[in-house]
Amino acid sequence: MDRGTERGDPPHGAAAAGRIPLAVVVVDREGLVSHWSRGARRLFGTAREEAVGRPVVDLLPVSGALPEDDETAPYGAYAAYDGLGPDLESSLDGRLFYPAAGRARLTAADSDRIDVLWWAYPLVGPGAERLLVLAANAGALRPEDAETSGAGAAVERIAPGFALHTDFPGAEDLARRLPEILPSMSVGESARIVSQVLELGYPVLEFSQNDRVPVTPDWGVARRAERKARRQRAAAAALSGEPLPQDAEDEVEDLEFVAVRERLEFLNEVSGRIGTSLDLSRTIVEVSRAVVPRFTDVAGTYLREQVVAGEGFSDGVPDTTTMWHRVALEHTDEPGRWDDVVPVGEAMPFPAHTPFFQCMTTGEPVLVPRISEQMGHMIAAQFEKRDIRPLITGRSMLVVPLKARNVVLGFMILLRHPERVEFNDMDRVTGAELAARAGLVLDNARMYTYQESVAETLQDSMLPHIAPRMSGCDIATRYLPGTLLGRVGGDWFDSVKLPGSRTALVVGDVMGHGLNSAAMMGQLRTAVQTMAALDLPPAQLLRNLDDLAQRLGEHYLATCLYAIYDPIASELEIANAGHIPPVLVRAENGHSDLLELPTGAPIGVGGVPFESVRVRVAPGDRLVMCTDGLVEVRGEDIGVGLATLCESAAHPAASMDDACDTIIRALNTRGGRKDDVALLMARLNGIEPEDVAEWRIGHDPREAGRARAAVREQLHAWGLGSVADTAELLVSELVTNAVRHSHSRPIDLRLVRGDTLLCEVDDDDHTLPTLLSAGRLDEFGRGMRVVSTLAREWGTSRTSSGKTVWFELTLPRR
Repeated sequence: MDRGTERGDPPHGAAAAGRIPLAVVVVDREGLVSHWSRGARRLFGTAREEAVGRPVVDLLPVSGALPEDDETAPYGAYAAYDGLGPDLESSLDGRLFYPAAGRARLTAADSDRIDVLWWAYPLVGPGAERLLVLAANAGALRPEDAETSGAGAAVERIAPGFALHTDFPGAEDLARRLPEILPSMSVGESARIVSQVLELGYPVLEFSQNDRVPVTPDWGVARRAERKARRQRAAAAALSGEPLPQDAEDEVEDLEFVAVRERLEFLNEVSGRIGTSLDLSRTIVEVSRAVVPRFTDVAGTYLREQVVAGEGFSDGVPDTTTMWHRVALEHTDEPGRWDDVVPVGEAMPFPAHTPFFQCMTTGEPVLVPRISEQMGHMIAAQFEKRDIRPLITGRSMLVVPLKARNVVLGFMILLRHPERVEFNDMDRVTGAELAARAGLVLDNARMYTYQESVAETLQDSMLPHIAPRMSGCDIATRYLPGTLLGRVGGDWFDSVKLPGSRTALVVGDVMGHGLNSAAMMGQLRTAVQTMAALDLPPAQLLRNLDDLAQRLGEHYLATCLYAIYDPIASELEIANAGHIPPVLVRAENGHSDLLELPTGAPIGVGGVPFESVRVRVAPGDRLVMCTDGLVEVRGEDIGVGLATLCESAAHPAASMDDACDTIIRALNTRGGRKDDVALLMARLNGIEPEDVAEWRIGHDPREAGRARAAVREQLHAWGLGSVADTAELLVSELVTNAVRHSHSRPIDLRLVRGDTLLCEVDDDDHTLPTLLSAGRLDEFGRGMRVVSTLAREWGTSRTSSGKTVWFELTLPRR
């Protein structure tokens, strides 16, 4: 790597030539060779099998003497540098405990004397390795031509880098300690060298004009002409069929190594560009754009229909009925050329005789060096009324499967222009590796999308769909999933219709996140609805809910706020179980305040009493109930969030939905929110006294007639004569049942005029009426069947003193 050139300096000397292979030798504490690289075999002439385990002094007999006729004499004889050691033997036998380097002659058996550069780095630590030795053939280093460089040309400093491309004990530890054994280099530069050589996987020499490491010989490198000559000799030998000379073999090996390096660099680059998101659509685009135009000119991505839909599918092999969606298409052709013929979003099966079917059924890449006219026609036959042949004929094609865990999720069709080199076997291997990495990334995104869909479905099924209008109040809600800790949480809200035109409002929060918390939330919400239908007071309901939570398990706690709104009495009755207090916004002056309530302990603690508080309200007041995820931010006092809640809740809004959005904007943009959020807002409209009519009825059977007359008269007074006959009939049935089954307390009859006509009959009998199948001759059992048939809605609920039976009728449009 030429760092000087990186900074924009002109290349010269060693920097211009690039990389020089290194011999890498590791010596253990016994003085034996524990690692002998391929470069060491080339330089010293000893095979790895013969070198490992032998004394290093037998393999590296290096002295510091240089002959007087050395061709590099203009640069001076060189044995030691800056007093760091006389020769390599001083490092090999353990006499030096600091980095050293030099230039010397190697005397090797059956070999000419070799001029080498060497660097020795003592290793410290608990491992068995004692010394790292790097060496390079000095004969490959030549000074720049004087006419090119000039006498005053800048001299390069040569520093070794190395790669752990063969295993030896302590390799990883050695890589971590490279900044320590190159002390003259900055930590950043040393770390960069480590990351580069470990990724590329081969030895290099690093060049720098400014950085100084122990012993940096003042030589440049000029090998371009020599490398060119070796390539020419290798090509000539290949054409003549003669054996390759040794230097030509080395050149072929070097060229192959360059090709492998380029593939590794490409795969590393692709890996860094894909998988930046778990969003399936974005991941697909990243994969497609990563290969065009570096590896291919056209990249079409197809995925299974179930993958696109975020659904699960069987692990079986695809067949000719499997639908494949074209989800991305990247190309270097002119804009629009492919869009009309093969549009993104199209779904289609693939016949068995196509290379695409072969790829998706075998899970292996399929290489077509050139698409012939015949194959082009066969592929084009799948596209009705569209001639795709001009786009594909004559191009080289590679089809690679996108699979994970041995399941084919899709495939990519890669095409190269006719004038570009064909895909070869190495490309097929590269494409397979690319597809494997892309398949894992896509599968992660697919699983995330699928799990997110499941989570959202689960959350939606557990959260109620609340009617925007209840008797005497309007309701708006918001739910926001957790941003960092998962989309499924334990927050919920609900509303329940109660007797007497009342409405129960509830907000709760199961502590924790995930499916278990959501399941616990579902059980508690169901329990609240059931107990609310029994018309239990708020404090008693929380008491029962606490008992239930303890029976469900000891590992869950929940907070809950339960309120009953009586629109006729203009009153709220509220009980709190460890929840943040609600906000009441007064319609009269727009002031908002947190209601002061007994906090109570969370649901699940056990043995803690709960108290109810009654609050007078006026028509138009708004009640805001939420979970702590809306107001609580890590590192910030919750009082700040509660103050912001009060302020934003009091802000004028055109509608209930706008009011909720105002609160969300004020609190959700502060950042740092991780929890899910439940928000319920109720505008307490009240019911005017003139819209309510009540009568008390005795136990005489003749009271049913009086009730019918009173109801008819009241409905005509309200201008609702069109529903009087139906209402009179149904009231007669309910009153007759109450007279027959009640005991001593008088019967109460109430009519409420609102969006519907509500009729309620209270008595002191606890037995709830049910629908019966009455025979032709049965005297009783038809009353509730009539009510069920004619009423818009009807129901029953137990009260503390008996029961309430009610029905609603739809009112004519005004």
